[in-house]
Amino acid sequence: MVQMIAEQRLAVADEAGHALTRVRMGLSWDKERGGGVIGATADVDLDATALQFAGGRLFDLAFYNNLRTRDGSVEHLGDNRSGSGAGDDETIAVDLGAVHGPVDTILFLVSSYRGQALEWVTNAACHLSTEDGTELAHFTLTQGPRETGVVMAALTRGDAGDPWTLEAVGRGVPITVPTQGLEALAPFVQR
Repeated sequence: MVQMIAEQRLAVADEAGHALTRVRMGLSWDKERGGGVIGATADVDLDATALQFAGGRLFDLAFYNNLRTRDGSVEHLGDNRSGSGAGDDETIAVDLGAVHGPVDTILFLVSSYRGQALEWVTNAACHLSTEDGTELAHFTLTQGPRETGVVMAALTRGDAGDPWTLEAVGRGVPITVPTQGLEALAPFVQR
């Protein structure tokens, strides 16, 4: 397992260098006391989203309101509205071998459904693992951004036969609902 830092890249491959086709991106977080409002006890409802892009344009997405992409390659495995509990709060399964041909980038976005700034979230992290749960990479978001969303990581397609590449991003974006504010994601999309 590799502890990644922002802008670090990692080939999505096994130890022998063979491209992996089925991976899971797990996302976890905890609410900071108060959740951004003095005396508040409301949970911070973060949402994990995987957005597929082809040639810089949105192709499809999987999130709490659309659990599977049209090509079936990306599936959101359920919405957690509080960040409570141990382990991953939300998980997205990706079958890289089934991703539609023109798709060249998959962004993993975390957004605050209620509009709370992510600076009120602690222990935010994402990790990429194999289907059997073997962790390949871990990225911790420290001192959350003041924005309501964060691009946690990006998967980019390599040349034919090459493995996909994972890049840790960790950059804040002003997004609360994943289908809005897509122009803020443009800098993170392969063209």
